[in-house]
Amino acid sequence: MISIALYKPDIPQNTASILRLCACFSLKMHIIEPCGFNLNDIRFKRVIMDYINQSSIIRYVNFKELLKKNKKSRIILMTTKAKKSLFKFKFKNNDIILLGRESKGVPEHIHNELKNRLKIPMSANTRSLNVAVTASISAAEALRQTSQI
Repeated sequence: MISIALYKPDIPQNTASILRLCACFSLKMHIIEPCGFNLNDIRFKRVIMDYINQSSIIRYVNFKELLKKNKKSRIILMTTKAKKSLFKFKFKNNDIILLGRESKGVPEHIHNELKNRLKIPMSANTRSLNVAVTASISAAEALRQTSQI
């Protein structure tokens, strides 16, 4: 099953929106700590509503632990720095789509460590999409390709 991983998320509303996406499509959510807010944050709860009970969150102390505990999965980094479009990539059933922080993305060492780095093609005069929008587009494409929706 496709899953979503967030690297040190720092905006509660975006994390809640992505978790709601995961609940609606039966995806696992991986959170690489530290999380920049408490999961009891009112901004988080307002967006997640009752979907928190339909979601699975797996928390990791760091990126290395995510890798160690998911050896059979490919980690696919979504980044504006990638050259390859997600629409030209062949997703597999157990892929984990990794999204960086809204404020900083992921560190350079993670970019260098991961073989699969993808982008969503956008207009030339724009910088980036919101992380929740990126999660939705990339999850939908991965699920479509793997016939999971």
